[in-house]
Amino acid sequence: VTDPLKGRPGFGFPTDQPDLFVIGLERRVVLFDLRQGETSVVCEELDAEVDETIVNDACLWEGNLIFGLKDLRFATAKAGLYLWRAADRQTIRLRDDQICSNGKFVTRRSYELTLYDIDSPTRQIVAYRLDIEAGRLGPRQVVIDLTDDPAVPDGMIATPDEQSVIVAMFNPNDADFGEARQYRLATGELQQVWRCPRSPRVTCPQLVDLSGRVHLLLTTAVEGMTDDQLARHTNAGALFIAPTDFATAPPAPRFTTI
Repeated sequence: VTDPLKGRPGFGFPTDQPDLFVIGLERRVVLFDLRQGETSVVCEELDAEVDETIVNDACLWEGNLIFGLKDLRFATAKAGLYLWRAADRQTIRLRDDQICSNGKFVTRRSYELTLYDIDSPTRQIVAYRLDIEAGRLGPRQVVIDLTDDPAVPDGMIATPDEQSVIVAMFNPNDADFGEARQYRLATGELQQVWRCPRSPRVTCPQLVDLSGRVHLLLTTAVEGMTDDQLARHTNAGALFIAPTDFATAPPAPRFTTI
């Protein structure tokens, strides 16, 4: 099924209603009804003080939506990182210094929430203590430093035990393959690598149940490729899937509309 959207989508999640999705669209977050082809606004006027930013990646935590924007020129630390708080349906800006806000997820340890986040050009995976009730973040802590890597961290998910992350690596160079990597959060240890032949720009990972086994699904991109590069990287833009040893996949997050 294909439905045209009035703008560029950054993320999408199913909701608690059939055929209704929450989508980051340009500089708004909207609900999109697949049956009617109609949108309704969740929040708008994002990054109102700056130009040339659009919504990019997001995660859900117990009905709360955390999402970020990106500078279309990938140059200036001016885009926002936001919390849409379910309790009062308020949109709160957590940071205003993102270049390209990408993969993120939230975990709970005892009574504290931690937001793990990627701002891609920094080539770092960072952590913040997240206080949803107060609408603020704690100090920025670098968890995994990839500043010497030729590839850029893009999308990211937690493993089912939340002890590790799976990171899609976007390689802007003329590499023979792209990668998704699994890192242990506590130590930064590289635990596993999945390769995508002839597709160097890996963008988003997702764990899915398929035929009784958990698989890793990876999206890839053709973004920024010349005609010569596209001729060489014949799998660019393709989807890749591989079996894993995970016992279960995390439950699919759903946005709560009621």
